[in-house]
Amino acid sequence: MPNGHIIVADDDAAIRTVLNQALSRAGYEVRTTSNCATLWRWVAQGEGDLVITDVVMPDENVFDLLPRIKRVRPELPIIVMSAQNTFMTAIRASERGAYEYLPKPFDLKELTAIVGRALSRPRGTPAPGAGPENEDIPLVGRSPAMQEIYRALARLMPTDLTVMITGESGTGKELVARALHDYGRRRTGPFVPVNMAAIPRDLIESELFGHEKGAFTGALSRSAGRFEQAEGGTLFLDEIGDMPMEAQTRLLRVLQQGEYTTVGGRVPIKTNVRIIAATNKDLRVSIQQGIFREDLFFRLNVVPLRLPALRERAEDVPDLIRHFFVLVEREGLTRKTLDADAMERLKRYRWPGNVRELENLVRRLAALYPQETITGPVIEAELDTLPLAQPMAAGKSAQKNGAAENETLSGAVERHLADYFSGYRDTLPPPGLYHRILREIEGPLIGAALAATRGNQIRAAELLGVNRNTLRKKVRDLDLQVFRTSR
Repeated sequence: MPNGHIIVADDDAAIRTVLNQALSRAGYEVRTTSNCATLWRWVAQGEGDLVITDVVMPDENVFDLLPRIKRVRPELPIIVMSAQNTFMTAIRASERGAYEYLPKPFDLKELTAIVGRALSRPRGTPAPGAGPENEDIPLVGRSPAMQEIYRALARLMPTDLTVMITGESGTGKELVARALHDYGRRRTGPFVPVNMAAIPRDLIESELFGHEKGAFTGALSRSAGRFEQAEGGTLFLDEIGDMPMEAQTRLLRVLQQGEYTTVGGRVPIKTNVRIIAATNKDLRVSIQQGIFREDLFFRLNVVPLRLPALRERAEDVPDLIRHFFVLVEREGLTRKTLDADAMERLKRYRWPGNVRELENLVRRLAALYPQETITGPVIEAELDTLPLAQPMAAGKSAQKNGAAENETLSGAVERHLADYFSGYRDTLPPPGLYHRILREIEGPLIGAALAATRGNQIRAAELLGVNRNTLRKKVRDLDLQVFRTSR
């Protein structure tokens, strides 16, 4: 007995065949087509419990068809597939009422799971209104890591959920926050960013919540705070880990009760803002150190969103470079092209400064070099000028690996720390370095001991010289997997 009737629309015969076979094996009745005209006719006639469709079809773009489908069949779940794996593809799919967006190539098991969820809980809410048609938004990349970010953002757009964005400096946390605002339900309201690290600690409460005349020395008149300025819109709290404890207590009250008082004020003020927070710190370490409230962390961490470092998505470097050259050309500089050697060198570089560092390099190339095509040696020279730069070229990697063969553990740690500090040329790393490094070392050490003792925690505790209960707690805190194997 079939679980439901699925319509598959794709102009690629191979994809239609694969989906037909996979979904039929899962117990669904499947009907396929290669064009939008047939898809529309079937849907208008009431056929299908779910639609899976490509975006670009021979006779029409599916994004133009989706509003018509949603008008006649608002409850019909639609899964959109696309090889044009950009941020705007995910957003437009969400704006036009798609149940889910899947970038090509996709995983058949994941698709089947999504189909099951869609048919068991059909989406009944109307699609949100269209956001700004801005192709220039600088969320660029087609890597799997960025596709997950796009899909998460598309799901969050119609909501007011509090979001915690984490990631290294330069990964684009404010850009993501702006995207959540610009394409979300509060797009007509203000977007107010506040960098906690850039405000003197004794002024943060006044900056956020405002103050009354005479509240403190120098308060000559009433001043509106950022919450008041962001009313009806989004308040982006960047570097939230640098917020002092007194301000954390006030912020917690806002999140719990939806109101605040100004500094020196007595009357509670109701507020209607969406909170998006961001940090490059490990707030769990800050909680252990007693400098960040655990209850505030859980209030802010409703939806955690981790941005990948650029070295984790090196395949996006060419797209990012092309994007930045378009931007600098609009500013009056000359757009360049990179030869294959130059591009390969940039893809191998570790990018401690992430996307921001890459953008700065592109601007230098456009401003300082007269040639139209940038070659590998030019890139190598540029990278060599960076402090502690370590491009991952084959020759240099081989030298490092050779040197590392006889390296002591302390030497390896020292080299790792040198790499780590290279990402903070003009500033120091965030506080809590001691505990972060210990956590990095503890995991592999305990894992090795457990592996050596075949998962026997009593023997592993003896080997490490720690109490058995301590070991159990470490295994739990570090989320280590323990497997027992027979000899």
